Amino acid sequence: MSHTELPGLHRRALLAGAGAISLTACGSGATEADASEQRFSGSAVRRLSDGEWRRRLGDASWRVLRHEGTERAFTSPLNNEHRHGVFVCRGCDLPLFQSAWKFESGTGWPSFYDVIASNIGKKRDLALGMPRIEYHCARCLGHQGHVFNDGPRPTGLRYCNNGVALKFTPA
Repeated sequence: MSHTELPGLHRRALLAGAGAISLTACGSGATEADASEQRFSGSAVRRLSDGEWRRRLGDASWRVLRHEGTERAFTSPLNNEHRHGVFVCRGCDLPLFQSAWKFESGTGWPSFYDVIASNIGKKRDLALGMPRIEYHCARCLGHQGHVFNDGPRPTGLRYCNNGVALKFTPA
């Protein structure tokens, strides 16, 4: 049976560990992330309680954005979003990705090869026992996904995003 016949098992998933290790070796961009997060330190959304976030987002988005959950692969309607526009953080509407940067990764999650770098923060994530780079919205600190180095040119990166953590704003 090939990897395409097994739901959820893809070459990219198998390469994720190696990609994360390479990104970790190159550095996680913590200095840039700290500056991005500092820029929004006075934001009102940073003062919302967990209960306020849950009411504001709904259960699925709340679990991902506020508790670093992961939505099931191949469930996001944003996988099929191909119009021109901007993908913004569902928690605070901060622009994160231009639609031109989206590509079909085969992983089941919306994927992008570039990000508006000044609007994200990054941190090292060891939750699965292997080093990965987690990225989040710099304004509300909402978890978006993980970045890997198995994406297309020109960056070679894959920002693997939870669809429930994003909203699409058409151009």
